[in-house]
Parts: sequence; structure tokens; C-alpha cells
Amino acid sequence: MAWFLVEIRYVQEKLEDVRPRHRKFLSDLADQGVVALGGPLGDGSGGISLYQAADETALNEIIDQDPYHLEGVVAERTVREFKPVIGAWLPQEA
Repeated sequence: MAWFLVEIRYVQEKLEDVRPRHRKFLSDLADQGVVALGGPLGDGSGGISLYQAADETALNEIIDQDPYHLEGVVAERTVREFKPVIGAWLPQEA
């Protein structure tokens, strides 16, 4: 499994109506272990989420089902593979 950092920029006019469905979508993925964390940027212009997926193709299949994507809230989306090596959330190596 690989980690991916996904950043989106919002279409502000559509944001408020779709936000509850988007958060439910991410919460369900978090319960499944697919989303490690996610949330809006401090300035409200967009958001960042950290996903785990088999590869970028599998990730795109997942994030293309996000209500923000389906309902036109995403003005721009950037996907980058992320390789975490340090942090309290990483499994301890034996």
C-alpha cells in the first residue's frame, strides 16, 4: 500500500451545500483505514487529505467518488505520493 497526499481547491459557491456529504464520505473512508486524516486549509480555499491505496489508479477510483468531485466543488486537485518515514503515527519497526 502507498500513501497519497491529495490537495483540492474549492469552488466556493458550491462548498456549503456539499460539505456534509463530503465529510460523511471521508469519515466512512477513515473508518475503513483508507483516510488517515483530512481537513480544510486555514484560509478556507481548499483542503488536504492523506489516503492509503494500492496505487494511484486505485486512489483515483476512490477520490472520483467524493461528493466534492461529483458535484463540482473541486476546482483543482493535486495528487502526490507520500513516503512517511518519521512520526508518532507510524508503526514501530522491530
